[in-house]
Amino acid sequence: MGCARGGGLTDAERAARERIRLQAVGRFESGQKNREIAAALRVSERSVERWWRAWRERGEAGVRSKGSPGRPRLGPGQLARLERELGRGPLAHGWADQRWTLARIKSLIGRLFHVSYTVEGTWQLLKRLGWSWQQPARRAIERDDGAVEVWREDLAAGKRIAAERNAWLVFEDEAGQSMTPPRARTWGRIGRTPVVRVRARGSGRLSMAGMTCFKPGERSRLIYAVREYRGRKNEPKGFGWRDFRDLIVRARIQLGGPIVLVWDNLRLHLAVGVREFIAANADWLTVFQLTTYVPDLNPTEGIWSLVKRDIGNLAAADLGQITRAVKRRLKRIQYRPDLVDGCLAGTGLVLDG
Repeated sequence: MGCARGGGLTDAERAARERIRLQAVGRFESGQKNREIAAALRVSERSVERWWRAWRERGEAGVRSKGSPGRPRLGPGQLARLERELGRGPLAHGWADQRWTLARIKSLIGRLFHVSYTVEGTWQLLKRLGWSWQQPARRAIERDDGAVEVWREDLAAGKRIAAERNAWLVFEDEAGQSMTPPRARTWGRIGRTPVVRVRARGSGRLSMAGMTCFKPGERSRLIYAVREYRGRKNEPKGFGWRDFRDLIVRARIQLGGPIVLVWDNLRLHLAVGVREFIAANADWLTVFQLTTYVPDLNPTEGIWSLVKRDIGNLAAADLGQITRAVKRRLKRIQYRPDLVDGCLAGTGLVLDG
């Protein structure tokens, strides 16, 4: 393919860059240092070094423009189709994993359009289309995006109900933490992977339940509960349905008004006792069930990310130390409504008002 670096430039821009490179050649010949040339021409020192090497190897011809790379080999309709096919993902085109590489995209172009691109040309093509090399986000394969759109419509109905009743929109979620802390990035010498030492002994688990609460014109709130499990006889391993009932009651008392509650399909959320409690308090409590496999639509998930980032690499002596660290971080977040708002913004959900 005839794509070269700078393929997205106009003829005028290409000519202007060539003039700068030729000015640099004149300074090379006069013996100026690369640092001085970069400062005088207002370009990076790395660019000057690259031009110097090209000039030394091929003379002035090495820095002259190679001209327009020519018209793209794919038309607008073909480019639009290529983007649609890329959007379907590698799995849809027979690759076992979900990584788009230049070699794979090159092969896909050949399959679809019977046009041969080089790897370099494929890279330039993707740049023109606005694509880049990125770290992907994770999403469950079982997720039904059609169901998600239906749920967004339900959420819109929930927001209307909340506005009509002057109610709080409350998102509930749970998380857990064992004695092994989350791994967090740390500085280390290149070639030597840092080692984080954790306690090999000790058992137990910390369960967390939280509610992020939103209402236009009001400060966003975080309400939470934690429970330790140490493996003792007859000790509950986590929250029961009564704990969720009590958490809802506590939220109503602290918020001082009706609640529109959004939570997932956890088995305990669907327990008979919970359903009876919801039915008996329909005057102030309305419940919407999140569709399956959409944790990224629940802002409380963002709270757990903040908490676990804060306890990364923690070498806890016992479960109590984990509990104290988690409570301390949750307490700090309670005093930072901007963080709670940021978790809502991270879901892409918007509250009117």
